Amino acid sequence: MRNTAKITTAVLAAGALTLGLTACGGDSSSSTDGPLIVAASPVPHAEILTYVHDNLAKKEGLDLQVKEFTDYVTPNTATQDGSVGANYFQNKPYLDDFNKKNGTDIVPVVTVHLEPLGLYSHKVKKAGDLKSGATVAIPNDTVNEARALKLLAADGLITLKAGVGNEATPSDITKNPKNLKFKELEAAQTPRSLDDVDAAVVNGNYAIESDLKPSKDALVLESPENNPYGNFLAVKKGNEDDPRVKKLAKLLTSPEVKKFIQDKYAGSVLASF
Repeated sequence: MRNTAKITTAVLAAGALTLGLTACGGDSSSSTDGPLIVAASPVPHAEILTYVHDNLAKKEGLDLQVKEFTDYVTPNTATQDGSVGANYFQNKPYLDDFNKKNGTDIVPVVTVHLEPLGLYSHKVKKAGDLKSGATVAIPNDTVNEARALKLLAADGLITLKAGVGNEATPSDITKNPKNLKFKELEAAQTPRSLDDVDAAVVNGNYAIESDLKPSKDALVLESPENNPYGNFLAVKKGNEDDPRVKKLAKLLTSPEVKKFIQDKYAGSVLASF
C-alpha cells in the first residue's frame, strides 16, 4: 500500500512566510525511534521516495513516510520546525539562498538526481524561431530566475553581465538581440503559461508533472556537466547522523534507485551518483 500523504499548499512567496508556518501539526519526526517523515515535491521526488518505501525500506528496517508539497517553501519551514524529519526537493544554490533569507539552518545530506531546466514553447519548434519582442516566462524565485537566464544565455538568446551569480535578474542582461520580454511567475505556474506566452523556462519537476518530456520537448536543455543544481536529501543541521536519515541516504543512492530513475524518466531526470 502506498504510504504517501498528499498536502496541497497555497502558492506562497518566500518573503511572505515566517518560520512559524508549519506544514503539518505535531513533532513526531523529531524522535529517532519513530517514522522518518520526508517532505517532497510530487514529481519526481515523492515518486522516487515511494519506490524506496515500497521496495527497499522494509529490508533496511526503515519506517518511511512521504508527504507531498506543491511549493518550494513549505518543505523547508516544516523541516526547520520539526514537522518533518527531512526534505527532498531542492538544490544547493536554492537552499543557500533560503537559509540566508530565512535564518534557517538546513543542510544537504546526499545528492540524488538532476532535473534539467528547459525552455519550452507551444508556438515555435526552435529557440532561434522566437520573434523579436517575444515574451518568455521565467521562474520568479531568486535562484531559479538566475538559472533560467543562464540557460538562455548559454544558447545565445541573451548575454548576461560578466560574473553574474545566482541572483541574476533581467536587469543583468547586457545584450538582448531579439528584444525578449520576460514574465516572472511562481515556478509552478510556468508550464501553465505556455498558451499565453511565446516560451517558458520550466523546472524539470514541473515539466514532468505537465506531461512535458524534457529530453524530447525542450527547445533548450541544461547540460548535466558540472551542474550545481542536483537535488538532494536535506535535514535540519544536527540531524545528519540520525540513523533513519543515514539509511534513507544509502537507499536513495543505491543501484536499484539509479535503475528506477533511468527506466521511469528516460533522460528527463538524471541520477547524480
